[in-house]
Amino acid sequence: MAVKNLMTKSFLERTISGIILVIVALITIISGGIVLDVTLGIVSLIGLTEFYKVYGIHPKGKLLPLYLAGCFMTVLWYVMVYYNRNSMFDILLIIFLIIFLCCYVFEFPEIQTRQVMAGIFGFLYVSVMLSYIFMIRDSHFSGAYNVWLVFLCSWGSDTCAYLVGVTMGKHKLAPVLSPKKSVEGFVGGILGAALLGFIYSMIFRNHIHMPHAELVYVVVCAVGSAISVVGDLAASAIKRKHGIKDYGHLIPGHGGILDRFDSVIITAPLIYFLLRLFQEIMR
Repeated sequence: MAVKNLMTKSFLERTISGIILVIVALITIISGGIVLDVTLGIVSLIGLTEFYKVYGIHPKGKLLPLYLAGCFMTVLWYVMVYYNRNSMFDILLIIFLIIFLCCYVFEFPEIQTRQVMAGIFGFLYVSVMLSYIFMIRDSHFSGAYNVWLVFLCSWGSDTCAYLVGVTMGKHKLAPVLSPKKSVEGFVGGILGAALLGFIYSMIFRNHIHMPHAELVYVVVCAVGSAISVVGDLAASAIKRKHGIKDYGHLIPGHGGILDRFDSVIITAPLIYFLLRLFQEIMR
């Protein structure tokens, strides 16, 4: 009875948290502009903090400069993205590398090489990649509608994969990293995402300014779904390697920001570049 009550409580927490996440996503993405940029910036700062903690980069002691550098660059990056200055990324990255190397030199040997590498990777992995949600939303080619493909490919396909995996799953996809994921679920997720993309394109076909939008959305969602699984498993690999269950406890029933956005992080940039590619091809 106790186990059943615990499972019921966990399911209730997960459901309520999921509903709140959807509401926040709806409000911020529909609003776009500064609301979305600031929200993504805050989410990135929280996610970056979760990632840094895995590698021992805490906002205190000798490692404070590394932590502050990552946070500062995240804020600066989202300011640049908002004002459409992301073309200066190479300059920003060089400055970031110099700051991190200075921290490494002047705090040696307290700061380890792996922490410097993790600090740089964390900024790219969390802050930069999540910002592509804003870039898609801010684009002039149906950005308000294209941006939802990111969530269809990640959260939507994950639901489809779960349903197919539970009912038909027999062959393990990655038994070490995620024993519950199956090959059947993986295929089901891709097909489900493609179907969701097609249905979405049919519903909003009058608002999507792209030739053959139905075909484009099917392809984009199918590819995005496959890549989202890589993002999920990569995040799991980092957790397994460091012996942790969740990145954080901010979202009841889900874990931390990175636990909920692990597939979104890798999917957003892919969707952005795929849409740009199709826009160029179909001009």
